[in-house]
Amino acid sequence: MLNPLQKMLETQLGGIQERLQQAMAELAETTLEATAGGGVVTASATGNGELIEVIIDPAVVDAQDIEMLQDLVTVAVREVMRKATELKKEKLMQATPLGQFGIEMPDLF
Repeated sequence: MLNPLQKMLETQLGGIQERLQQAMAELAETTLEATAGGGVVTASATGNGELIEVIIDPAVVDAQDIEMLQDLVTVAVREVMRKATELKKEKLMQATPLGQFGIEMPDLF
């Protein structure tokens, strides 16, 4: 038999787990984009950080300058991953009791 404190903790933890699962589902359904080179390279990822695709404008493909294209792809992918990390941190923090009070837990998520 649980005492009142144990019951309260169990209720709170169950609610947190539910909110975290909901936040993860929302992240999985969210698509983020980032561009580089004025939009010649676009990277898309889910809010969970899963890279969906990289689109390259064929006009910028130059066999003599592959290095520039590689740099643009790297910039776009890094930016979309940064956006996904920030969104994930924000969503998961909102799902926890401390996050609801504006208390951050750096690098936890």
